[in-house]
Amino acid sequence: MIKMSRRSRYSFSLCLGSCLLGLFLVLALAGCNTSSHTSDPHLRQIDEMLNTQLPQGTPKSRVIFFLNTQAFPLENSGDAKVVVAVIRHVDTNTLQPATARVTFHFDASGKLTTYELSPAPDAPPQR
Repeated sequence: MIKMSRRSRYSFSLCLGSCLLGLFLVLALAGCNTSSHTSDPHLRQIDEMLNTQLPQGTPKSRVIFFLNTQAFPLENSGDAKVVVAVIRHVDTNTLQPATARVTFHFDASGKLTTYELSPAPDAPPQR
């Protein structure tokens, strides 16, 4: 049986702990970046809402139903695999309105692959 000295066991433990910490940080940073569709902090709550309500793989019919029930106006995209909507939301932290033009992209089977958010001019909600 091989005996490790106290010093080599300490070095091994330190190395293992450092590797595990590094792995944890890499995974945490990767997890944070994959769900964000915008770098604009004003649109963060809209992005979080869409991530929760319309995850990747959501059928196009469900996306359109969601947008219609929330009274978010749709724009003509001219592409059957793209849906464009204007989403208005009041930020619950700042109580400031935020408006985004969201472009939803679908695959050949009509499942949501991703979406992009860009700032849109704030306008009063349509009734």
